[in-house]
Amino acid sequence: MHIPETEVGPVEDFAEHFDRIRSLARDGDNAGAIEEADRIAAAATDPLVICRALVLKLGRLFNLGRTQQCPAVLDWAFEVLSDRRAPALRGHLHALAGIIAAADSLERCVRHLVQAERELDSERGPTEDIVVARHDLAVTYSYLGFHAQAAPLAERCYRAGQALGLPSGDHALPEVAVRWAVSLDHLGDAEGCADMLRWVLETWGERTDPRRLWPAEQYYYGYAAMRLRALGEPAEVNPVLFSVEEQGWEVADLRMLAGACESIAAGDPTGALRRLDRPTHPYTLGTAEPHRVRALAHAAAGDHRSAREADREATRAATSDTGRLRDRLVDGTRTQLDHEALRRTVEQYASEALTDPLTGLPNRRHFDRYVARLAEDGVDAAIGVIDLDGFKTVNTVYGHLSGDLVLQRVAAILARTLRQGDFVARYGGDEFVAVLPRTELPDAHRIGARIASAVADGDWDALVAGTPVSVTIGWADLTDPLGLPGTLESADRAMLSRKRLAGSPRG
Repeated sequence: MHIPETEVGPVEDFAEHFDRIRSLARDGDNAGAIEEADRIAAAATDPLVICRALVLKLGRLFNLGRTQQCPAVLDWAFEVLSDRRAPALRGHLHALAGIIAAADSLERCVRHLVQAERELDSERGPTEDIVVARHDLAVTYSYLGFHAQAAPLAERCYRAGQALGLPSGDHALPEVAVRWAVSLDHLGDAEGCADMLRWVLETWGERTDPRRLWPAEQYYYGYAAMRLRALGEPAEVNPVLFSVEEQGWEVADLRMLAGACESIAAGDPTGALRRLDRPTHPYTLGTAEPHRVRALAHAAAGDHRSAREADREATRAATSDTGRLRDRLVDGTRTQLDHEALRRTVEQYASEALTDPLTGLPNRRHFDRYVARLAEDGVDAAIGVIDLDGFKTVNTVYGHLSGDLVLQRVAAILARTLRQGDFVARYGGDEFVAVLPRTELPDAHRIGARIASAVADGDWDALVAGTPVSVTIGWADLTDPLGLPGTLESADRAMLSRKRLAGSPRG
């Protein structure tokens, strides 16, 4: 993740600190850059300064693989930026949020990426902040395997940087084309891979001194040459490119893979196999790359049977990545369709004063009016208080943005599970209320069981991996609409009693 030279807002008092962050990052000291960003965020009072520091911190945390710390930082950054119009910063935040969310939920990732593009496109003219944000957006697309989207965006960033007079190595992204190239080889197109790797070496060798690239990009550029040589193609390798110190998983993976390719080219396939002693991060060059390099080593050793088996593993890994991506896209589309269906069902609630803006459900005021109409019509009903179990854990582990998405999906499930003519509203926080007109309590309990089952069966791993989402429901008779507070209290007591019996936490 990249760092701009310019600052947003009145940062005169912190200019030296931002310069130091850039210098530390340039030298590969991500941990030192994080400490400096923390000092700025703690001392600054301007929201734009704080947010800039947090953006820089997020990129460094990701580079070090400390992604578990990112949701809280994202929540803080979005909060301090909430009432400011800063498209470059907001777009950059969404670009970073996208890659951080990708490991757990492609749906959340794509939402962030689309929002990032919208924010950045709303800014007139190229600025360095826009270039840097699009730079990280291109890297995110590349990590996810959306190579056809990443490549033109990376080229656009470079050309915009050049138009602004920025150093030629600062916005170069050879990694995007290298990642695309090896993905071709994983699926059997070694010739296409070699052509693209040669393009990387020729293009970036002409545009800049590769030693002026950022540390990780130096490794990717060097790997293009090493990988060509492992394929039996001639290529010059500058060992200086692999001497830059950089902390994090990406460079560690590239060192291992480049070392194995170097051994193959030097006629030492056994040494290459010894080097390939662990899997790599899927974002580096895909999960298939170690298998493919292992196949090249076996082939160089004359062990063609083992080479074929390693190639089969590479193909399996590559297609498995595609399959997982497809499944996650389907999950995301299903959720989106659910939410669109929910929006259509509440179009009748024209007044925003009666609709919860997050979920699209009727709000508490609308609920009160609905029950009042039941009273006027003399209709009895069953009232259900629906509470999410352990919702605080979702917010703590994944952040409030993910919590909002969980609330939206639960709302969609409630709307499609209840019967036609039933009513459901968001009462507040993580609590919903359902009204079942002309329904006895035994029937209400059966409907409640259906709701609980539908929520439990949701594919929550697509949103909050490893954190199950469930609801507990308490029911009470609304025989006297004028006694609504008492009915709600009875339903709430019934809900809490069921939670105690099940051992479920509230909220």
